[in-house]
Amino acid sequence: MVLLLFVDLDPGLAALRPLGGFFVLRTRGAAAGPPPTLAQAYGRAAPDVDGNPLIFRVHKVARALGTPELRVAASTTHQALAARLWSIALGCAALYGSLPDLDARHLRWDPDASAPDDLWLSGVRPLPAEPDRLAAVVLDGHLAPLATALRAHYRLAPGLLRGNAASALAGAARELERWARLHGRPDSAARARSLAARLLAHPQLTGAGTLTGTAFRRRSCCLYYRVPGAGVCGDCCFPRPPRSSPRATSG
Repeated sequence: MVLLLFVDLDPGLAALRPLGGFFVLRTRGAAAGPPPTLAQAYGRAAPDVDGNPLIFRVHKVARALGTPELRVAASTTHQALAARLWSIALGCAALYGSLPDLDARHLRWDPDASAPDDLWLSGVRPLPAEPDRLAAVVLDGHLAPLATALRAHYRLAPGLLRGNAASALAGAARELERWARLHGRPDSAARARSLAARLLAHPQLTGAGTLTGTAFRRRSCCLYYRVPGAGVCGDCCFPRPPRSSPRATSG
């Protein structure tokens, strides 16, 4: 059993800052002309770049990757947001023993910012950090509506999106555990590992891959190998890039 010292969430979530950009969550600023909330992004039905923040982001990612295949950029967009959300939630759970309420109606996202995705929370309200709560906050509150919104415009298989979500979780846990051990926080490292293992067994993630220690091997491919000049990711189901069709698709 892992014993954890519970610490109140501070308004700036300062404990996350040393972990790097994927873990940091802004809780101040953006007073003038704040970006849309993630709830607005998930619910926007407009199919055009200017009227839909998610489509705008996918096109921005496509340009950054240098790929004409929008479904590849959509998969990368999905996994990048999943990594940010898991990192914040898991980081708070491991370091504070609680997590902020990341309700999509209060979590703002700038689709035109650089990577990692810029997120801003309007206020910090602590929630219990049990696995079921983390699943409700991240999987139900964000990744399910995000997947639905992206699939409405791009040909992304459910298994791919499930693999992205699991891969992002495993990656966040691996980085958090590495940092915690390096900085003499074995309690936080154990907490991160335990939470990740239990979350990967959640019905929405089960079967997405295999966790061995801190190493994760997914059973689907995120399509990154289709980016010009790219190979396979470290946790890919493929040992080497499959042969790609010479015909690019817009997804």
